[in-house]
Amino acid sequence: MIVSSRSVAARVLAIQVVVAALVVGLSVLLAYRQADRRAEEVAAGKVTDIARTLAATADASDGLTSADPAGALGALAERERTRTGTDFVVIMSPDGTRFTHPNPALVGGRYAGSIAAAQAGGVVVEQYAGSLGPSTRAVVPVMASGRVIGLVAVGLLRSRVGPQVRTILPELLLPGLAAGFLSGGGAWLVARRVRRDTLGLNARELSRMHEHHDALLHAVREGLLIVDPEGTLEVINDEATRLLGIPPDALGRRIADLGLPESLVELMTGPGQHADVAHASSGRVLLVSANAVRRGGRHVATLTTLRDRTELEELTGQLGVATSLADALHAQTHEAANRLHSVITLVEMGQPERAVEFATEELQATQRHRDTILGAIEEPALAALLLGEAAKAAEFGIDLRLDPEAHLPAGVLPPREGVTILGNLLDNAIESLRCCPAQEERSIIVDVQADAQPGLGAGTAAPGYVVLTVADTGTGLTDEGARRAFERGWSTKDSSTAAGRGIGLAIVQQSVHILGGTVTVSPPPGATFTVRLPQPSMAPGDRLAAAPTDAVTTHG
Repeated sequence: MIVSSRSVAARVLAIQVVVAALVVGLSVLLAYRQADRRAEEVAAGKVTDIARTLAATADASDGLTSADPAGALGALAERERTRTGTDFVVIMSPDGTRFTHPNPALVGGRYAGSIAAAQAGGVVVEQYAGSLGPSTRAVVPVMASGRVIGLVAVGLLRSRVGPQVRTILPELLLPGLAAGFLSGGGAWLVARRVRRDTLGLNARELSRMHEHHDALLHAVREGLLIVDPEGTLEVINDEATRLLGIPPDALGRRIADLGLPESLVELMTGPGQHADVAHASSGRVLLVSANAVRRGGRHVATLTTLRDRTELEELTGQLGVATSLADALHAQTHEAANRLHSVITLVEMGQPERAVEFATEELQATQRHRDTILGAIEEPALAALLLGEAAKAAEFGIDLRLDPEAHLPAGVLPPREGVTILGNLLDNAIESLRCCPAQEERSIIVDVQADAQPGLGAGTAAPGYVVLTVADTGTGLTDEGARRAFERGWSTKDSSTAAGRGIGLAIVQQSVHILGGTVTVSPPPGATFTVRLPQPSMAPGDRLAAAPTDAVTTHG
């Protein structure tokens, strides 16, 4: 297959020029034909009028009824031909015998043409190639006492009509040339615009670019969207459709009408630049990067990329469980070493009975604490998390204990999300008490309830919900702190002293949002974080109805 190397703009220009030339040429030709037809009509009308006028004269009637019609009518016919500017005036008998003719040699011969209608009293108008050549002619009867006594034929040769039409040809060509010039100028402007829009590429290059674009668009593992300044979705790949959970026919619709969070819509339509902004959408944690596309200093679109961080969050949750277990083992090893040292010292001091009593009491206390957590929390991952956090808190002199009424059956809370939410809340509580070493009471109380209404105590009927409560005796949060507690990057601690401040509570909020729940924080004294989550067994419609529509965070 031979592919033209000319650009699309050049091909468009060539096609438009050819089309314009054809249109202008056909228009001029049709105008010429119309002028020619009009000239024929004028000629036919002229010869008909002359023939009728001559047939109505007394000279014509008298000449036809005289003894020598040819001699009587010859001068009359020649005079009328000269006076009217016609090419021939033929007067003939009713049967078509010529009495007059411009060529005397043809007088007496039969008229060449149609006369039947005139013989019946009518009029004949026709184009006919007679003895003098093609002509426009009219034949009318000469009437006397109601009968036809002769016929008069008047004609104009076509060779005289054609030059008359050609004299108006310049008048036809000038508008045609002007139309052609305007069409050519318009075609050039259109081709210039096409060249700019197609970057001067030819059809093959555009086709190849589209194929590469389409292949790249659907092959990348990141979600990609392009939204114009009016908020209309212009480009979207399969991964973005999957990550956002939007319908396949979303292309061409307004992004605000697709049921996405308002903050995400603002990122996708705004003129600013954003990098790796975390968003929860359709049960996934996404990193959103948006970049405004400008051309000639004008905002023409916003390019948005999406990266799925859900798998990373799962790995982070598993790492959190492993870290909690490691912390618990580390704390227990350190505590066991201290106890063993105390037992050895008591033995060396000659008090073996006291050493046995001390070891037994410590072992029983540890076992009771472990049994309490394992008995109340049937989810192994959450139980391991609480054991580790309790050991870690004990190292800082913080008393972390479980509410006596706490109980969480296995399977009512997803382990990964539960570890993420509860672990970050406990870390936040421990950190807040570590900053207050002079606090008289430094304790954290954890309450976990299934099928309970938050704030109304254990056992209150609210089937289908899990309530997590973490309360500490720290300084609590100010009004501004309560409003901004879940903002990514915001923290009450000095960000220069530790890395990653202001992330834990933001992750809590995202996880709660994914599960369709709510999280609240109480004002001082202390801080009490309460998370209310629908259980996985709830119907999707009930979970959707239970989730707040305008915010996932409230402050008591």
